[in-house]
Amino acid sequence: MEMKELWVEWRDRKIRAEVIYSARKTMSLEVNSEAQVKVRVPRAAKDNQIRDFVEMKKCWIVEKYLFMKRRAEKKERLPVPDYVENPELEKEYRKHARKRIEEQAAYFADIMGVRYGRIAIRAAKSRWGSCSGAGNLNFHWKLILMPPEILDYVVVHELAHRKQMNHSPQFWAEVGKILPDYKRRRQWLKEHGSSV
Repeated sequence: MEMKELWVEWRDRKIRAEVIYSARKTMSLEVNSEAQVKVRVPRAAKDNQIRDFVEMKKCWIVEKYLFMKRRAEKKERLPVPDYVENPELEKEYRKHARKRIEEQAAYFADIMGVRYGRIAIRAAKSRWGSCSGAGNLNFHWKLILMPPEILDYVVVHELAHRKQMNHSPQFWAEVGKILPDYKRRRQWLKEHGSSV
């Protein structure tokens, strides 16, 4: 009997994935605008092959699912605080930025098999993040105002510099291993980053 669904477990959440068989030769994943996960597989695919494929892509599935879930719930809108005139509000945002960025840096560094030094939260004029030769990471506090998947992109970007201190094809391959849709996130940052 063909597998009809499987579950992706992440923290305390279970994400349902629908398995769709067809006359195709390869497996593919889709997370549609309603946050529904679909696994398209060849008719001859075995259950263990499908599970292994989904497990290998688990990080991408979770990221894409959460992104689409937030969009479906219309929670992607950015706040527009008057932080320029309110240093206390900016201080609060910086605190939240540090907590979130430290959590995500630890999470992704473990997956990527890299180490880093200290993390600094700054207000750089031209960079959202940077990585020094010594492995210290710097992030702009305004990342906390962006959708979580954009913050994650910047974190993964800087952690990838722990393997490649450049922007070579090898560097982007490291980013792509963790975030296959990094180009979309990168484009979002180019288009919307200046408005935050």
